[in-house]
Amino acid sequence: MSEKDFTYDEVGATRRAGFCPPGFHPLHVRTRIGEGNGVFARASEAVLTWEMHRAMGVGMDVGADRAAPDVNVTVTLGGLIKAPCRVVWTVEEHRRAGWAYGTLSGHPECGEESFVVDRTGDGTVWLTVSAFSRAAKWYSRAAGPAARGLQHAYARRCGTVLRALCGPFEE
Repeated sequence: MSEKDFTYDEVGATRRAGFCPPGFHPLHVRTRIGEGNGVFARASEAVLTWEMHRAMGVGMDVGADRAAPDVNVTVTLGGLIKAPCRVVWTVEEHRRAGWAYGTLSGHPECGEESFVVDRTGDGTVWLTVSAFSRAAKWYSRAAGPAARGLQHAYARRCGTVLRALCGPFEE
């Protein structure tokens, strides 16, 4: 993987909680998915295999069955917008699993986004979507705050869809 292929300099920076480079807009959305080892295993698999994204109705043209560093991903929204990305990091640990991708040339935004499932000490399973981005295309710049609103709605929808994929749980 060559960092020169990415449209931003801070490749891999979503690993650092709360980091947002100057000139970018931060995003951090955390959604409770359920409880227990079974929910964690199911949620992790759905995130790592693109199932969560596909269940949202997002087109995912991917270079592998599972997220891994250097895998190219083209996200298609509504058949109109194609957003080329590359996976920059993955994590598969006892209580944490997920990945992040960074934008490549042609993406309407510039930046990085991560999707991480974690299980806290009390067994609660969460999905955290974190990102930093800025407009890269004229239509993204023209959309201004509405584009950021759509990004937040997308991140919230990730949590809603993942919760549904993992089945019902008790509050």
